[in-house]
Amino acid sequence: MREIQSINPVNQEIVGRVPVTEVDAIPEALNRSALAQKKWAEKSLQERGDILRPVVEKIRAEKEALATLMTKEMGKPIKASMGEVGACASVIEREIPEMVKALSSEKKDHAKMTETVFFDPIGVSVAITPWNFPMLMPVWQILPSLMAGNSVIFKPSEETPLIAQALADLFIQVLPEDVLIVVHGDGEQGRALVAAKETRLITFTGSRTAGLHILRAASEQLKRVILELGGKDPLVVLKSADIPSAVKFAVGNGFRNSGQVCVSTERVYIDQSVFADFNLELKRQVENLTVGDGLVDGIDMGPMVNEKQKSLVEKQLQEAVAAGAKVLVQGQDGGDLKAKGQFVPPTVLTDVDHKMSVMKDETFGPVLGVMPFQSEEEAVDLANDTPYGLGAAVFGEESEAERIAARLQSGMVGINKGVSGTPNSPWVGAKESGYGFHSSEMGHRQFAQVRVVTRAK
Repeated sequence: MREIQSINPVNQEIVGRVPVTEVDAIPEALNRSALAQKKWAEKSLQERGDILRPVVEKIRAEKEALATLMTKEMGKPIKASMGEVGACASVIEREIPEMVKALSSEKKDHAKMTETVFFDPIGVSVAITPWNFPMLMPVWQILPSLMAGNSVIFKPSEETPLIAQALADLFIQVLPEDVLIVVHGDGEQGRALVAAKETRLITFTGSRTAGLHILRAASEQLKRVILELGGKDPLVVLKSADIPSAVKFAVGNGFRNSGQVCVSTERVYIDQSVFADFNLELKRQVENLTVGDGLVDGIDMGPMVNEKQKSLVEKQLQEAVAAGAKVLVQGQDGGDLKAKGQFVPPTVLTDVDHKMSVMKDETFGPVLGVMPFQSEEEAVDLANDTPYGLGAAVFGEESEAERIAARLQSGMVGINKGVSGTPNSPWVGAKESGYGFHSSEMGHRQFAQVRVVTRAK
C-alpha cells in the first residue's frame, strides 16, 4: 500500500503517514457518497445542524493536540495554530444557524401568484483544500456543503494529511456513514474526482493555475465550481497615514504564516513624501521578528512548508536582485535550524518594478516589495496592475483612503486594517482570484441549487 509521509519542515522528521487512496478506488467511494447523499438530503436543515453541532465541542476538547499537530506538519507558530483551531469551532458554532436561515425556503405573495424559492442540495460535492490553513479552509468548504444537503468527498493537501484527517474524523464521528469521505493523494486523485460524473459541485482553494485546470475540466459537464485562488495583495500608504500602524500591518500581514496566506500583503506602494520614514520603521520591525521552530513560545515566523515552496521564493528573490532590486532588510533565517529546515528570512526589497516576477506573480512567501508613488493615480494604477484581485489595503486619512479603495480592483479592501470583515461578510475575490465565493448568506447559497415554484392564486 502506498503512503503519504508528512514531513516536519523544521527538521525533516516524519510526523506520520496516511494511506494513498488509489485512483481505481475512487469510483466506489463516489458511489457510496451518492447513496449517502440521498438520505442526508431527506433530513431538514435543522436536523443537519443538530447533527453537526457537536463537532464544536469535539474540536475544543482536542484544541491543544490539533494545534500541535498542525504546527508539526506545516510549521506555523503554535499560537497561530491554536488560533486556527479555535476559529474552526467558532465558525461552526456561529454559522450553523446562519446557514439554516440562508438556506430556508422563501415565500413571496404577488397579486396573481405565490412564489417560493427553495435552496436544494446539489448532490455529491468535492472539497479540495490547501495546506496553509489545513483546518479552517476545509471547514469553510465542508460545513456549507453539508448543511445544504450535499455529501462531501474531501481531498486535503498531501502536505498536511494528518491534521486534515484528524478534522475529518471529528465530523465523521457525528455524521451518517459515507456523508463525508476522505480521499488522500495528489493531483492525480484530484483530477479523477473533478472528472467523475457523480461529482456535481467542486470547491477549491489554491493556486490560479490549478483553479484554471479544474474550471476547464468541470466545464465539460457544466459542474458547479467555487474557486478561491491566489492573490498579489497591494498595500497603499498615503502621506496622511499613521506610519507605525501602516508598517505594523505590512509586517504582520506580509510575514504571517511565513507569507503563506492568500491575502498576504506582497506589494507596498508608499507616497514618496513618507517613503524614507516608512522604510526606516519597516526595517526596525522586520529585524525584531523571531524566526524558528513554531512549537517554541515567542516565535513570530516558522519555515516554508517544503523545499519546493522555499525554492520558488528564493528564485523570485534572486531574479529580482539580479535585475536591480536592493535588499532593504533580511531578518533571521532560522539560525541552527537553517541547515535542515525550510527557512526563508523575512525580506524587504526596494528598487523593484513591475517587470520583476516578485512584483507581478504570487510569491506566497516572506517577501515584501516596496515602491514609492508620486500621485494617487499612479498608486491606483500600480495596485491594479495584476491579474489578481483578492484583497487590498489602504492606510491614510479616512476620506482619502476611501477614495482610493473605491478604485481598487479587489474583492475585499481594508481601510486602515486588513480585509477581514464582519463574521457574516462574503469572502470574495475579483478578476482571476476567484470564481464564485463563500461565507455570508450569499456565499452559503452557492452550495445549493436554487429552485423557484410559482402557483396561481
